Amino acid sequence: MKTSDFHFDLPDELIARYPMAERSASRLLCLNGATGERAHHTFKDLASMLEPGDLLVFNNTKVIPARLFGEKLSGGKLEALIERVTGEHEALAHLRSSRSPKPGSRILLGGVEVEVVGREGALFQLRFLDERPLLSILDEVGHMPLPPYMERDDAEEDRERYQTVYAEKPGAVAAPTAGLHFDEPLLQVLKEKGVNFAYVTLHVGAGTFQPVKVDNIHDHEMHAEYIEVSQDVVDAVNATRAAGKRVVAVGTTSVRSLESASQSGEIAPFYDESRIFIYPGYRFRSVDAMITNFHLPESTLIMLVSAFAGRDNTMAAYAEAVAQRYRFYSYGDAMFLSRPQPVLNDAQPE
Repeated sequence: MKTSDFHFDLPDELIARYPMAERSASRLLCLNGATGERAHHTFKDLASMLEPGDLLVFNNTKVIPARLFGEKLSGGKLEALIERVTGEHEALAHLRSSRSPKPGSRILLGGVEVEVVGREGALFQLRFLDERPLLSILDEVGHMPLPPYMERDDAEEDRERYQTVYAEKPGAVAAPTAGLHFDEPLLQVLKEKGVNFAYVTLHVGAGTFQPVKVDNIHDHEMHAEYIEVSQDVVDAVNATRAAGKRVVAVGTTSVRSLESASQSGEIAPFYDESRIFIYPGYRFRSVDAMITNFHLPESTLIMLVSAFAGRDNTMAAYAEAVAQRYRFYSYGDAMFLSRPQPVLNDAQPE
């Protein structure tokens, strides 16, 4: 299967560079993966699509202000994007400057002195030489790491809007964007209807925006992401399935979390890195439906959606979304997807 199989043309004006005034007022394109049938709704209509006993699985990661600006002590401007916080004062980061700093050198980021400890592939190992915890420093001097396709500097409103209302665990450098559509009134409506909630954690890295650079998707090397799926989540998924209800993943990050925890055939607690790459042909083990935003052409995320609802169905839905002037990417509109095949269980071979 070729990367070009997942290409589509998107007019620049359909890229959502700012959020809507109301989170749940975005549009929702519903796609039936079994039939290819499509329907147009608003996100608030989600409540009518879920039944009592269905389980929504959210990613409760919290986006950190991971972009920092500074300079080398020897002179020259520098920009850093924290990829992962590895300790109270340590992090792995992307650095952009005219000349890469050498291990052992020191730089200034947001006015804070930082030692470049070494390299880990394309990333730099940094140690912040400040008594304050790194997360506190980022809250004070960092900028929200908006995706490059927004083509703008972050604004004060992004501190709130590029964040889900249920964000809890700091560590992401990109938002789990399907969750951005949920506001407190909608969550309350869903609770009152009897929809159940569970929370996984996947700290989204900048690698989520990396394009697939190989022609054959099987040659693509997936970036690693740290995932937490607790026993409580496992119990909730199993109880939902036993009751004949649906497990609905909110976003591709929740899908990857649940499926990473289900690779043995049964879902189990998972606290580890995952490089799971989901593309057409993959058989799902834990997810019955999903909510997701519209993703970049030729990205691993549109490949995951194609695995879920079928490649032809997905590309036709994207073409219709373009024709109907949906808003794309992080601050854009959403999709509700159902799958054409049942999830695997112990009695089913892959």
